[in-house]
Amino acid sequence: MKIKLSDCLRPLMLGALLSQACSLPALAEVTALDRVVAIVDNDVVMQSQLDQRLREVQQTIAKRGAALPPEHVLSQQVLERLIIENIQLQIGDRSGIRITDEELNQAVATIAQRNNLTVEQFSQALQRDGLSLDDAREQVRREMIISRVRQRRVAERIQVTDQEVENFLASDLGKLQLSEEFRLANILIPLPEGSSAETIQAAQRQADELYQQLRQGADFAQLAISRSAGDTALEGGELGWRKAAQLPPPFDAMVSALSKGEVTEPIRTASGFNIIKLLDKRGGDTQLRDEVHVRHILLKPSEIRSEEQTRQLAERLYERIQSGESFAELAKTFSEDPGSALHGGELDWIDPNALVPEFRAEMEQSQVGQVSKPFKSPFGYHVLEVLGRRATDSSEQFRKQQALSLLRNRKYDLELQSWLRQIRDEAYVESKL
Repeated sequence: MKIKLSDCLRPLMLGALLSQACSLPALAEVTALDRVVAIVDNDVVMQSQLDQRLREVQQTIAKRGAALPPEHVLSQQVLERLIIENIQLQIGDRSGIRITDEELNQAVATIAQRNNLTVEQFSQALQRDGLSLDDAREQVRREMIISRVRQRRVAERIQVTDQEVENFLASDLGKLQLSEEFRLANILIPLPEGSSAETIQAAQRQADELYQQLRQGADFAQLAISRSAGDTALEGGELGWRKAAQLPPPFDAMVSALSKGEVTEPIRTASGFNIIKLLDKRGGDTQLRDEVHVRHILLKPSEIRSEEQTRQLAERLYERIQSGESFAELAKTFSEDPGSALHGGELDWIDPNALVPEFRAEMEQSQVGQVSKPFKSPFGYHVLEVLGRRATDSSEQFRKQQALSLLRNRKYDLELQSWLRQIRDEAYVESKL
């Protein structure tokens, strides 16, 4: 059973109560200072907890300017929320989830920073709202535990199949959400409805003239302000960001082929001739990822070899490689990384972000063909050699990962609500409100 702050204070309250009772008539009525409002499995919710949370909710509603519901209705709602939280905290306790003081301090500092406050200023702001920093820390700790419980319990319930990913990528919604975005500007030379051939030709010549000026370095924004009939002419023709999937043909294909800063040739539409400039782009299919081809020898301290002996062995192997012995053969003989030792220590092509910081830092500062001096990581002592570097287009893999993430997020809220109902139904709850 969890230790409640109210439980810790109860002996002190009782002592104060008894000292007062001695000076009162024998039949004086004793006033309860706290009481249980709900039993939740192996724990309880106290009236003091309910009162505090009720005050917080009332302040939040008041700040929004909304009308408060009747207190008995709000109390039931808040109590139900506390019951659900309590169940999750008990799950976290049984699962061994703990929040260290360091983690808690960092979380509180982050909250203060997001509000442009120091921790001291944050504490003062809480006091003005009738809360103490200790109360806030306890609430943050509870929320961090609940968050981790949900990550473990809800995430394992979410299943996204390969077929779901493929279907999403092929759907209009998937194409829209994952398509490249362009920041565009437009110059429009208008054509009235039912324009004569001469009017169309004149507009064509005007658009061609502007296009040539732009090719020769003219300022697009200035020409848009002075010559465009578009709605955003006074903003330099800027249209803002547009998804590739939102652009009608032939704009989608023409804009996709542009490099940043380039303009299209005049494009005829129902409203006139358009010249589009690509100001910027983001997202889309092209995702280049740096990869490194590396091999290493790993030596681990053990009960029969101390850390110092391990370091000395790594130094000797480094000297043997420098003297001309085969890196691959020494790796097969000495390396204690079972995944790479049989292959001469090779990790093949790998994303640096997948490696521990110590290994990644040493690898990044090593030249191709250069053997590093022995260094330590959480796994032990390494000697590494960079065999090559390259940039790989991981577009398809990146798009699949994006789709997987979107689908998982979409399912999360539904699974969360289902899981909360399940744990609520399975728990023993007795309300005494």
